[in-house]
Amino acid sequence: MPETPGPAEPSLEEQIAAYQREFQDLDPQVEQVVSALSRLNRRMNVAYSRQTATLGISNTEWEVLKALVLSGAPYQLGPGDLAKRLGLTPAAMTHRIDRMASEGLVTRERDEANRVRVIVELTAEGREKWLEAMRMASVFEEDLLQDLSSAERGALGEMLTRLLRRVEETQPDAGGRLSDLE
Repeated sequence: MPETPGPAEPSLEEQIAAYQREFQDLDPQVEQVVSALSRLNRRMNVAYSRQTATLGISNTEWEVLKALVLSGAPYQLGPGDLAKRLGLTPAAMTHRIDRMASEGLVTRERDEANRVRVIVELTAEGREKWLEAMRMASVFEEDLLQDLSSAERGALGEMLTRLLRRVEETQPDAGGRLSDLE
């Protein structure tokens, strides 16, 4: 028997009205911005997950590919560096690297200069998966922002970057996973 969907998520307006009813000190403008950003982030993550799934990779694997690409040629990082960049524990990173190496997305080799150190390197197949995910994301993102003029896109980008800087300055540990904060 198919699962019956639960009640629909309230609209932003309904959510803000309910919050104001229960918490009179609420600034509705602030709540609209924060709630819209939260919902947008959640929905974008779902869309990206669908896209990466069509490529046979998960969002978490795409994050590893991205970190290697961002490191620059020759696209190599140690497992510890990858774990820090992604806010993961070393054990979680090891499992992810194991899976990705078996899929041919990365290689894992001992550093010839320091045999204790391991180097994770992006493969040609891993780079191609990353590029294809970027192509798909670009189409999605252009569609998402199609109703904004170039000036509006620029202004929005600047405003969001200011908000991001504020969080990074006041919550320097917020780059990790929530479980890291417990």
